[in-house]
This record gives sequence, structure tokens and C-alpha cells, in this order.
Amino acid sequence: MTATRKTLHIRQIVLAVIIAATGCQFAHAKSGAVTRDDYRQYIATYYPTAVSQQKKYKIPASIILAQAILESSAGKSYLALGGNNHFGIKCNDWNGLCIIKNHENGSVCYRKYLDAVDSFEDHSRFLVGRTHYRQLFTLKITDYKSWANGLKKCGYATDPQYATKLISLIEQYKLYQYDTMKL
Repeated sequence: MTATRKTLHIRQIVLAVIIAATGCQFAHAKSGAVTRDDYRQYIATYYPTAVSQQKKYKIPASIILAQAILESSAGKSYLALGGNNHFGIKCNDWNGLCIIKNHENGSVCYRKYLDAVDSFEDHSRFLVGRTHYRQLFTLKITDYKSWANGLKKCGYATDPQYATKLISLIEQYKLYQYDTMKL
């Protein structure tokens, strides 16, 4: 390994340690840090949509909000800003609009929506429509911990800390209150 590559590798390791140590696990956006106010504003904007989706599809509003916050960096991510995609759903089995995001291993096609509400609706249909998520719908609507762990177990995300991150968001921002809310 050359000295330049070794230095770059060490910098990457140091950055990963700093991110892990400071709890910046939710900062997916490249356009700057997401603040607590960003999270609160996002929740205030989208909790009615999440509650509506819960009533329609029987997915806890807390889970919907936590996933949307995490996947979209509270609406600040490239996919949310450029494609109204708040859940990072890829183009698989999709005939609609697309947005391309470049990753280190190449370009990836993601679903693009006309507005954020369409993204929430598609996310709900995505979970309801796939057999490997069926077991989640036997859980209580207020059991967000089992839902979070179940999503991870069913393969929704590759991040080994995905369930922990969802639960942390739900508890930190009291998203569980929306699971019993009536609009």
C-alpha cells in the first residue's frame, strides 16, 4: 500500500470512529448537519401523513416517521430533495420516474415521486405488498420495538444498527405518541 493510500485509509478509519463516537448515525445528507430543529420540523410536517398511513395500512406511525427521518435525513438528503424519496426505495419493479444517485460502486436508480406524500404511500404499499414482511403485521401497532427489530430481521436494511437507530429516534422524539393518535 502506498503512503498516500495508507494515509487515506487511516483518515477513513478516523472519520468512521469520530462519527460512531459522536452519535452522528443519522447524518446522511451531504448538504450539512441535520439539527434537532430539522427533526422537529420534519415530524411536525409529516406526522399527519404517517398517522393516515397507519390507519390505512396498519404500519405504526412511529415506525413510518422514524424510517422516513433516518432514510431522508429529515428531508435533507439528495433523494428527498431531488426525488421526494423519503425511504430510499430503489427502482426495482418500478415503472415510474427515477432519480440516479452515484455511489462508490456505481450509479443506483431510486424511485422519484411528485411529492413526499406519494413516497409515504409507496413505502406503505412496499411493505404490505412483499411476503417477507407479512409477519410484521401480526405485531401490535404500539409495539414499535418489535416492528423495528422485525424490519431489520426481514432484510429491510443492511445496517446492523438499523433497528437500534429507529428505536432511538422513536424514543428521543416520542414518536410512539402518534401510534395512538386519532386525526
